[in-house]
Amino acid sequence: MAEQIAFAHTGFFTSEPAERLADRLIAHAPQGLDRVYPVSGGSEAVEAALKLARQYFLERGEPQRTRFIARRQSYHGNTLGALSTGGNAWRREPFAPLMIDTSHIAPCYAYRDREEGESQEAYGQRVADELETELQRLGPETVIGFVAEPVVGATLGAVPAVPGYFKRIREICDRHGILLILDEVMCGMGRTGTLFACEQDGIVPDIATIAKGLGAGYQPVGAMLCSARIYDAIESGSGFFQHGHTYIGHPMACAAADAVVAKLTDGGMTARAARMGAVLETALNDAFGQHPNVGDIRGRGMFRGLELVADRDSKTPFDPARAVHKELKAAAFEAGLICYPMGGTIDGRQGDHILLAPPFILTEDQIGELVDKLSSALDTTLT
Repeated sequence: MAEQIAFAHTGFFTSEPAERLADRLIAHAPQGLDRVYPVSGGSEAVEAALKLARQYFLERGEPQRTRFIARRQSYHGNTLGALSTGGNAWRREPFAPLMIDTSHIAPCYAYRDREEGESQEAYGQRVADELETELQRLGPETVIGFVAEPVVGATLGAVPAVPGYFKRIREICDRHGILLILDEVMCGMGRTGTLFACEQDGIVPDIATIAKGLGAGYQPVGAMLCSARIYDAIESGSGFFQHGHTYIGHPMACAAADAVVAKLTDGGMTARAARMGAVLETALNDAFGQHPNVGDIRGRGMFRGLELVADRDSKTPFDPARAVHKELKAAAFEAGLICYPMGGTIDGRQGDHILLAPPFILTEDQIGELVDKLSSALDTTLT
C-alpha cells in the first residue's frame, strides 16, 4: 500500500512494484513491522534506520537522545553511520575521527566468553545485562537505540545468540524507551531458516534492515522496515522523513525483490533452507566435529561458520601473521569451493573463521561435495 512506502510526504518514490514488495514483506514479517522503505543495499538500509531512529525522538520532543549502543565484533556496513555502529576494528580504525557517537558492548559469543560451569541461559542474561550497565553509564535518556545482528555475520562468523539473550535485550530497551534495531542484511531473508532471523529469538525489533538475499544477486536492493509507532510519530509530526537516495524504491529493483520474496515464502525456499540447513549442520559436525583445528561449528539454517584454532582443547588461535583464513580461501577455491573466510574473529586481530552460505537449492549430494572440498582445503592449509 502506498502509505507503507511514502515516508516522504510527496511520495516521490512510490511505484506499483514497491507497493507489491511492501505488501508481501509485511504479510510475512513478524507482527509489529508495519512499514517498508526500499533502498539500494545494506549500508543504505542501516543509514536509513539510524536516521529514522533519531528523527523519531526529535518528533517526540527528545532531542537529547544522540547516542547509539552496538556490539564489538559486529558489522553493519561501510558508510560512516553504519561503520560507526559496527564493531569491526580494522574497518573502523582509519575513519574513527569522523564517526557518530556509538559505544560498544560485548557480543553474545558463547564459544569464547561463556564461563566454565555457566549455563547458556545464564551466560546470555549476563552478557545482555551489559546493555543495562552501558545505559546507566551514558544516561538512558541520551540513547537512541541498540543495534545488533541476530546472527553475527562476516566479523564473528555466523554466531547466533544463546536462548533468552534477545528477550532480555528487548526487555531492557522497552524499560528505557530506546529502540531495538536489528540488522538482518546478511542473516535475513530465509538464510537462517525463517524469513527474518529474529523470529527464532521470539522478538520483534522496532526497526529492521534487510538486503543481500532480498535481491538474490539479481538486483541491488535493500529495505528498512519499522513499526507503525515510529511511522505514526513522523506522520503526525513533521509529516516528512528527512532522508533519501537517488534510487530508493526503484521499480525494477522492487520488482526483482518482490519475485524473490515470493519464492522465499509461497515458493517454499525458506522452508527448504531450514530443512537442508539441518542436513548441512549434521554433515559438518560429522566431518569436522572432532577435527583438531576446528574449534566451533555454529550458525542456523544455510548460514554456517567454522572457527579455526591451533589447538582445539585450549581454543588457542593461530598466529595472526600466518593469515590462515587467507590460505584456506585460496585452497578452497583451488578445490572448487567458494567460501567466505575472515580473520580477526576474536578481537579484530586474532582468530580465523570461514562462513558457508550455500544456495537454497543445494542438494544432499552437493552438501557431500561441499564437505569433501572443504576437508581437502583444510588438509592443504593445515598439514
